[in-house]
Amino acid sequence: MSTPTLAAPQLQTHIGIVKQVLSGDSIIIRGQPKGGPPPEKPLILSNITAPKLGRRATSNADETKDEPYAWEAREFLRKKLIGQEVIFTFERPQNAKREYGVVWLGKDTTSGENITESLVSEGLVTVRREGVRNISPELTRLHELEDAAKAAGKGKWSGAPASEHIRDIKWSVENPHNLVDKLAGKPVKAVIEHVRDGSTVRAFLLPDFYHITLMISGIRCPGFKLEEGKPDPSVVVPFAEEARYFVESRLLQKDIEIVLESVNNNNFVGSIIHPRGNIAEALLREGFARCVDWSMAFMKSGADKLYQAEKFAKENRLRIWEDYVPSGPQISSKEREYNATVVEIVTAEALIVKTPCGTSKKIFLSSIRPPRGPVGEDGKAATRPKDFRNLYDIPWMFEAREFLRKKLIGKQVKVVVDYIQPARQSYPEKICCTVTIGKSNVAETMISKGLATVLRNRQDSDYRSSHYNDLLAAENKAIKSLAGLHGKDKIVAHRVTDVAGDVIKAKRYLPHLQRSRNEAIVEFITSGSRLRLYLGKESCLITFLLAGINAPRGPRLAPGGTTTVEGAPYGEEALNFTKERCLQRDVQIQVISMDTKGGNFIGWLWIDGVNLSVAIVKAGLATVHPTAEHTEYYRELTTAEEAAKEAKLNIWKDYVEVEAEIEEPEEEVHTAERKVDYQKVVVTEVTEDLHFFAQNVDQGDVLEGLLSRLRQELTANPPLPGAYNPKRGEIAVAKFTEDDQWYRVKIEKVTGPNIGVFYIDYGNRETLDVTRVAAMPGSFGTDKPYATEYLLAYVTLPNDNDYKKMAVEMLQQDTVGKTLLLNIEYKVNNLAAATIVDATTKDDVARGLILDGFLLVENRREKRLAKFIADYQAAQQEAKKSHRNIWEYGDITEDDAREFGVGR
Repeated sequence: MSTPTLAAPQLQTHIGIVKQVLSGDSIIIRGQPKGGPPPEKPLILSNITAPKLGRRATSNADETKDEPYAWEAREFLRKKLIGQEVIFTFERPQNAKREYGVVWLGKDTTSGENITESLVSEGLVTVRREGVRNISPELTRLHELEDAAKAAGKGKWSGAPASEHIRDIKWSVENPHNLVDKLAGKPVKAVIEHVRDGSTVRAFLLPDFYHITLMISGIRCPGFKLEEGKPDPSVVVPFAEEARYFVESRLLQKDIEIVLESVNNNNFVGSIIHPRGNIAEALLREGFARCVDWSMAFMKSGADKLYQAEKFAKENRLRIWEDYVPSGPQISSKEREYNATVVEIVTAEALIVKTPCGTSKKIFLSSIRPPRGPVGEDGKAATRPKDFRNLYDIPWMFEAREFLRKKLIGKQVKVVVDYIQPARQSYPEKICCTVTIGKSNVAETMISKGLATVLRNRQDSDYRSSHYNDLLAAENKAIKSLAGLHGKDKIVAHRVTDVAGDVIKAKRYLPHLQRSRNEAIVEFITSGSRLRLYLGKESCLITFLLAGINAPRGPRLAPGGTTTVEGAPYGEEALNFTKERCLQRDVQIQVISMDTKGGNFIGWLWIDGVNLSVAIVKAGLATVHPTAEHTEYYRELTTAEEAAKEAKLNIWKDYVEVEAEIEEPEEEVHTAERKVDYQKVVVTEVTEDLHFFAQNVDQGDVLEGLLSRLRQELTANPPLPGAYNPKRGEIAVAKFTEDDQWYRVKIEKVTGPNIGVFYIDYGNRETLDVTRVAAMPGSFGTDKPYATEYLLAYVTLPNDNDYKKMAVEMLQQDTVGKTLLLNIEYKVNNLAAATIVDATTKDDVARGLILDGFLLVENRREKRLAKFIADYQAAQQEAKKSHRNIWEYGDITEDDAREFGVGR
């Protein structure tokens, strides 16, 4: 390049920052003063000529090649000057179209490095010699430096083949996809040559000199409206120029690396790697760009940081987000991120977690859709059968739940709230979060296994996971590998039999379950001692009752679901005790018997090797049931109960050792005319007609002694199975199914090998095989039965069969196995009618059932009972007024039904 000599320069110096190096002798400096060259006008170094760089073909010119050492000269200046502060002089000759000058790198022209001299010394440029009229000292200095470079064989003067210093530039890539595949996502060194807009640049990939146009993955900045390929100056796009300057000042002609990730319309899509950070993240955080899902999906990493950066700009309303209005409820920084323990998996997308302060929260995994049930032609959920169970009948739903259960239950996780989806129509508000355990994103792992899919949102939606792109990538991986629900030929559904409440089905399963311990999953807990279990091997659901204990029940909905039955003291604590330890955990069970009325299984349950019956008794939240005495865990149970009593835990808080003499209830409870003589009893059985059997507590040791001697006798002299020929009305012995122990019975019915027996010391009945019945040995049949039958006094059952069943079940729950005070009130056909009172609380059991709406008051007109019956009737009126249970639809009696004690 021919350059004039500064014959008489006006050495006025200026300071600026080098923005771009155009060639070995031409640069652009920002910050030039007013009156100087325009900001984008090149400054050409005086008195030298650099080799020309090659240019791509245009409509007006053909492609040209580099002159030797053109790239080396340009690179010398780029590496030395880009982004550096320099001192420079320039001149403006009359009518000159170009500006020429000298540049120093440093603080002043004396100590600073003269860039022109450095170029000449390296042999990268040629000093002008011909046609110079007045040779200045500065030009003489350059001649001397050039001669020295020639003598030393530097640069152009080295004598190396010229072809080795000419680039092989690929101005266009014929097959962009092949290049992406070839580079395989690895970082490639590059130099940014031009910034078209904030998110689009042109660059050379080194060392092969591919010239590419790169769209930055995951973002889009405001662009320029083009006019004939150049920005139209008449159209101002807000923040477009600012975004471009933001990128130019940080990346233009800097040493970077590029990761090619995809192709879009022959333009490459990829990420720019810079030692000082991610330019995409910086643009988003400053409000110069917005996230773009389609290109973010190809990113290898860091997509979550882009979403977080965009969220920061939105929340602070920066630049393009200055008018942003959030579309959902806002989340405080305190509530946005916390650690918690997972206590329940509600569905394949919803969890219940407990925070360190003890608060339970229901949260949802962000941006995922769990497996879906049958869908009709209209795209909506198809009609499902009456007994359809989402967990088992929707393909892959059970596997999704199991994945979460095994991975999370009882574990500590990190919760980051992404968004809160407001309540709409019949759907409640949803707190949607990213949940991680260790370094694993639970939703991402779940999707990668094909156990859920990604919810598709609008590009500008605020309702999306902060790791949305990772979820999309995981889904693509699952689709390619045909994992889970993406494998159309691998649809999995579970055929599960619900045994609960079905006595016939339960009897079919009983023998198998009694043989050995069984693995189970606790699906639901009704009370401290009642659980609903899923048995995987048998593919069935059962109701399981803990053997050997009696736990108080908590508040619960009455049949019909409209009213709540008040719970017993510590019922809720017992429920929580079992729930915290067992809910959705893997347990082992040993079935020992079955409730023949409800089809419920009774037995022992172990969680992590701990017998739950013993654990809940030890915590003072259950008592030992009399039937436990004949089991192998009786000693453990009684030891646990004594420890709880001694520590006065929970139900034993106010426990005082009972004296031999029973103190009668206070006089004001009953009228003076009504005789009260309480006996301390334990109710052992309740029948369907409101009768019950009770044992006198004082005779408990006598009965146990009798049975112990009886069993010793039968052990020493075992009866021959089937040798006994039972006859109706005989007193015999039989092995009770629940514990396989011998008891005294009365033969009630003989039908072939099936023998109906009545356990005279307990009041329960059972049909046994003849091989389980034997003749009564010796004189063990002379003792009178230790269980006495009574009728519950002053009350009657409702006429409706369902209500009758409810009443009997409630009486069983309130009495069986408990120590009570019994008072005989009157006799009906030689059968004693009695009232029973809780020995601890002094609460009348029948009155409580009347108040809960389970029983009706019998109409009695004796004056001595007036106050007592009035109290019962007041309880009945309260139940009727509150529409409890039998009164839920109004008055069930007729006006003339005076036998129920209902006033007109």
